Amino acid sequence: MSDPSAGPSTTPPFIDKIAWIHLEERRLLTARNAGRDRFYLPGGKREPGESDVETLVRELDEELTVAIDPATAAHVGTFEALADARTDGLVVRLTCYTATHTGELVPSREIDEIAWLTAGDGDRVSAVDRLVLVHLRDAGLLD
Repeated sequence: MSDPSAGPSTTPPFIDKIAWIHLEERRLLTARNAGRDRFYLPGGKREPGESDVETLVRELDEELTVAIDPATAAHVGTFEALADARTDGLVVRLTCYTATHTGELVPSREIDEIAWLTAGDGDRVSAVDRLVLVHLRDAGLLD
């Protein structure tokens, strides 16, 4: 039981992330961070006060040096799964959007590599990203 005198918790009960769904030739864009083995959907955690779309715009500029057009952002789905490399049962909530972009996709900052994956590449991504692969495959958008 928690101690009510301790005040409200400031830690959310899940990891809140925003991700970009970008498909080309029925393959999904993913990125691998420095020092990591798995690929993830481009995006990240929101800064205080940011909307989903503001987070998407900032993260994609930082990670892949592209400019997302906020007016074209469309919600694809929200997916939840246990966070990778965690033993405390913490869940990742991944809210996914499509959006058009300008600029060339170039790995930047913490991103070492980008890869175009298919639904058969589930072993190369996190648990929550596997749910996205299955969703896109079931929708007929991903090989």
